[in-house]
Amino acid sequence: MTRILRIDASARTKGSVTRRMADEFLGAWQRIEPAAAVVHRDVGSNPPPIISEEWIAACFAKQTLTAEQRMLLAISDQLIDELEAADVLVMTTPMYNYGMPAALKAWFDQVVRINRTFSFDLARGDRPLQPLMNGKTLVLLTSWGEFGFEPGGINDGSGHLVPHIRTASRYLGVESIEHIGVQFQEFGDYRYEASMAAAFDAIPELVNRLAPSHADAPGEALISEPLFV
Repeated sequence: MTRILRIDASARTKGSVTRRMADEFLGAWQRIEPAAAVVHRDVGSNPPPIISEEWIAACFAKQTLTAEQRMLLAISDQLIDELEAADVLVMTTPMYNYGMPAALKAWFDQVVRINRTFSFDLARGDRPLQPLMNGKTLVLLTSWGEFGFEPGGINDGSGHLVPHIRTASRYLGVESIEHIGVQFQEFGDYRYEASMAAAFDAIPELVNRLAPSHADAPGEALISEPLFV
């Protein structure tokens, strides 16, 4: 049984292109593997708290944690537990101001954590950080208001969303990244329609390549984790 963690980062709930892409992806996956278990973490609607000086001190504490420090790290522990249990991450995010949404950055800051998702050892020389998890696949579903962020494109060097996620995802145990993106969203013209069509055509092809075939397995209900309060 495949365990999937879905992370939605769009501030929009209605009219979100990336959320629609995730619905399409997971629907196609569960038609192939009905027993796949899905945990849904909606950081766009309910962002994790921004880390603080006290949070950092708790992460790096050498002594036994105080009750207050354990409370500070409780959300981080929950998010890391969700990440650790997953085989496939389905991350949906628009690009805001040429980078990742603040809510998604807050999620990364909560889960990329010393002694939980990476170790640090100066004996390794100039690369002291080492991921503690491995073997995960990241399916990255994005939308951009503009276009041409590829090498040589009109906005080459301006799109920091995908490069940032590619770099940080190493500390999520990700070893394979699949990316499907929609461009031209703010233009809303024929180019946007073509980009949308190409993206949605690519989704079932990607699912067919990634999903194991267990069509006769009993279905398992979608799991929705509690949100932040």
